[in-house]
Amino acid sequence: MTTNPAVQAADVADWRVRTFELYAGVRRTAQDHGAPEAHAFWVRGRNELFASHPASALTTAAKARFTGLQVADYNPDFRFECEPTAQGAGQQMLVQTGTDGTVPFEQLGTLEIPGIGSLALWALRSYGGGLFLPFRDASSGRSGGSYGGGRYLLDTVKGAHLGRNAGTIVVDFNFAYNPSCAYDEAWACPLPGPHNRLTTHIPVGEFYLPRLAGTPEAGND
Repeated sequence: MTTNPAVQAADVADWRVRTFELYAGVRRTAQDHGAPEAHAFWVRGRNELFASHPASALTTAAKARFTGLQVADYNPDFRFECEPTAQGAGQQMLVQTGTDGTVPFEQLGTLEIPGIGSLALWALRSYGGGLFLPFRDASSGRSGGSYGGGRYLLDTVKGAHLGRNAGTIVVDFNFAYNPSCAYDEAWACPLPGPHNRLTTHIPVGEFYLPRLAGTPEAGND
């Protein structure tokens, strides 16, 4: 990325616009053609953004060797529609970040996911707001697995949202993705706390490629 702060801010704003557009396309494609086709659309879109966008988390060197993110094939067994329970609602979480200071979250409730476990659903309580659903699983930080810090399922302040139906929220682990800090430590990324850690192995979604990271083993500690 450029070192000009104004240009950087404009690039990040455009990245968010493109991400909103990507997820809008995902929801349309899922409705018209089904979730597997929507997933393929999502993978293509993220690869294009990472390969060419100026606000990509990949460094110039990583872009030069980039051939695509490592994403598992779509598996419908990992798609759920969950209605949040009131468990944990109102709890506060203050996340310290290196660039954005303290980021406040409030728990809205808990999602009970059959055969997987429970995840706390959070609301960002600062400018922009939105739902936030991160998670870690048994593959996090393991060789050939997912990013050690965890992955995101929903981050609606950036447009990452798969839809809802009559009070339920679509939770599809096939769309799990790495936060930007997985590829460049310069990015600030709130990571999963104790209520968003699964003991099960989630074998779908985006996995971690150390060769694309600014630091070869970043996040796998």
